[in-house]
Amino acid sequence: MSRPNHSSLSYTYATTMQTDQISKTHYKVSDFIAWAKTSTLVLSPSFQRRSVWPAGAKSYLIDTIIRGFPIPIIFLRERKTNLDTLEAKREVLDGQQRIRAILTFIQPSLIKGFDPAKDAFTIKKTHNKELADLPFKDLPASVRQSILDYQFSVHILPSSVDDREVLQIFARMNSTGLKLNPQELRNAAFYGEMKTSMYAISAEQLQRWRQWRILSEPQISRMGEVEITSEFAQLMLKGIVGKTQKAIDSLYREFDEKWDARPEVERRFRHCMDEIDNTLGSDIANTSFRNRAGFHGLFCVVYDITFGIGSSLGRKKAESLPASFKTLALKASDAVQTQKAPEPVLDSLARRTTHKDSRKIVIDYLKARLARV
Repeated sequence: MSRPNHSSLSYTYATTMQTDQISKTHYKVSDFIAWAKTSTLVLSPSFQRRSVWPAGAKSYLIDTIIRGFPIPIIFLRERKTNLDTLEAKREVLDGQQRIRAILTFIQPSLIKGFDPAKDAFTIKKTHNKELADLPFKDLPASVRQSILDYQFSVHILPSSVDDREVLQIFARMNSTGLKLNPQELRNAAFYGEMKTSMYAISAEQLQRWRQWRILSEPQISRMGEVEITSEFAQLMLKGIVGKTQKAIDSLYREFDEKWDARPEVERRFRHCMDEIDNTLGSDIANTSFRNRAGFHGLFCVVYDITFGIGSSLGRKKAESLPASFKTLALKASDAVQTQKAPEPVLDSLARRTTHKDSRKIVIDYLKARLARV
């Protein structure tokens, strides 16, 4: 039997799509509202899941729009024009949860099967204090107008693209990115007090992360500065602990809805970072504290001296660092770099371990060297 000529075979899934078939444009929020009112917007294609966004995610989206920040591209597909009504429909292929949240916030009656108990939401205080808890109709006119005028970047696929091709497109889109790391997963899962706090105060220190060379640019691009800031918040809340992603997740979950100690944790974090900068500054980049484990130990000791590890998180005046702190810190760093520090300390720093016992070895060593009066 002769072998089949594969070059002559037709493969159903070997479709080639020309880029000029995809229209790239912008539509306003008001356009989506108009389409929803005329029932020419299809929000839930058969192959997409129904909206599962929590209220926090919806609130975060609305605040993002109010602030004029960009959001990911919306993908639509044209439907064939109805020959009786002469109306063209648009199907939301990617972005249905975003569009659903916006319509829910502005005009819930446009959402089929709207359930106030599950679907209704307002902007949370942690996202926007000035506009918190206000329904759309009670927002200032200028804010309402800015929401309606907000423009989405939209890619439109022609009606000739069938469901199988759509699934192929998104399978390829989803396969070309890096796997999300734990902090990126937290970013997608939480929208409350802990998340917004950690992102805000870590961003304030961006220049220092770079100048001190604690984190590389790729690490920063993947939220490394947020994770290390979360570890320092964990120190203030829980004391010296080992680093586990489960424990940090638990912290975000515990303080997602309410976090009374947030202002004090933020104040103490800023104070410790300022003290480190005031004493060591750009010298850190040339010391053993540039090692992430070393910097964790340095921050812990500064915090212990100024506020006390395990202290309550009521408003407390910071104690001063010893006048000789910089000299002592540089000597401690030199001992590490010249391999003269105790072997357990060198081992903990070299392996960059995040176990509780190893962290305590480094902290105790630095505290004995740096806390001298």
